[in-house]
Amino acid sequence: MKAAVLIEPGKPLEIETLQISKPGPHEVLIRNAACGLCHSDLHFIEGTYPHPLPAVPGHEAAGIVEAVGSEVRTVKVGDAVITCLSAFCGHCEFCVTGRMSLCLGADTRRNPDQPSRLTRPDGSPVNQMLNLSAFAEMMLIHEHACTRIDPEMPLDRAAVIGCAVTTGAGTIFNACKVTPGETVAVVGCGGVGLATINAAKIAGAGRIIAADPIPEKRELAKKLGATDVVDALADDAAAQIIDLTNGGVDHAVEAVGRPASGELAVKSLRRGGTATILGMMPLTHSVGLSAMDLLSGKKLQGAIMGGNRFPVDMPRLVDFYMRGLLDLDSIISERIPLEQINEGFEKMKKGDSARSVIVFDQ
Repeated sequence: MKAAVLIEPGKPLEIETLQISKPGPHEVLIRNAACGLCHSDLHFIEGTYPHPLPAVPGHEAAGIVEAVGSEVRTVKVGDAVITCLSAFCGHCEFCVTGRMSLCLGADTRRNPDQPSRLTRPDGSPVNQMLNLSAFAEMMLIHEHACTRIDPEMPLDRAAVIGCAVTTGAGTIFNACKVTPGETVAVVGCGGVGLATINAAKIAGAGRIIAADPIPEKRELAKKLGATDVVDALADDAAAQIIDLTNGGVDHAVEAVGRPASGELAVKSLRRGGTATILGMMPLTHSVGLSAMDLLSGKKLQGAIMGGNRFPVDMPRLVDFYMRGLLDLDSIISERIPLEQINEGFEKMKKGDSARSVIVFDQ
């Protein structure tokens, strides 16, 4: 199968022909239909976040089940599925207390003494990234890293549910638990930020303020449900948000992974408000609250992939799309073949597009 392989940080991905193993007892072989390009992938490609190499990145995918292991009970051959990097074991403390996105998922990966799921033709192993390695024509994953969806769902749009939409919507529904009328600010209007805005609208939020430096993205945010927009790089961006909401927002969501964005989210809060950090910040950076912020009852939290429970959340998000509530069509800016993956990431670096999606031949 063809796959995009990361060989060295900071260098373009290389298209190679790899071998993929047969499914083990709890594994699922999936033929990819589509995979989104996520900013998290770029962090690994650029070396900001280290990972054993060579490896196949990619984690925002949808496809069709080709084969299943002998013990698989959750999906069957022919099912349409969305994958998720939040692979869960099902029996650790996090899983049994409903915090599946925090599961470290050791049981969902092959042991070191087992054959690698991915290899080069010479038999040398290629590392699987984030439990998935979706920049490839096929994936071999644990059954707890995918969920069955409505077969009528277009798979290119289903793919972006795999990360961007599950993260953004999960933050609104699960981590923030936004109630009707509450105010929300979203800093960063890429795929995750736009999904957060759309979900805030679905949740019945009052004022929804989108902050981004790019005018085109601010306009797209309005289409997805933002009531107001602010230039995130303006010196008075926080003051504008506070003025628009008569004192600050109930929820501020940082959705891009830049230190300045985290600071803007914290500065935009009202008394008792909560800032949620979604973006992958530089590993040496920290985000904090001042003593006065704490005395004002302000709170700061992280929400890995929106605190999702993806086997439940993803089918519901598919239903939202099918009913016209969730706008995935506007989030996708272009569809490209695997061979154009490096060009897609160059556009991402420039901030020119919301979401590029790789579409594979079926």
